[in-house]
Amino acid sequence: MSIKNFLLYITNNEEVSRHEKAFDIGFFIVNTLALVFGTICLVYVGEWQWIAFLIIEYTWAMDTMRHNR
Repeated sequence: MSIKNFLLYITNNEEVSRHEKAFDIGFFIVNTLALVFGTICLVYVGEWQWIAFLIIEYTWAMDTMRHNR
């Protein structure tokens, strides 16, 4: 499975996306980068308790992308 197909699978539970494929891939990449850099930032400033909130928001965004089209 190519990286492109994997990213489309992660962000889309339909055979044909209702959005542009580039949007689906970009959405996944931007949200994943926000999760990674947000976690690093929260660890750096010592606010560990907010990491769980960040993860919950990330999973909510992925779920919304896949199911509420």
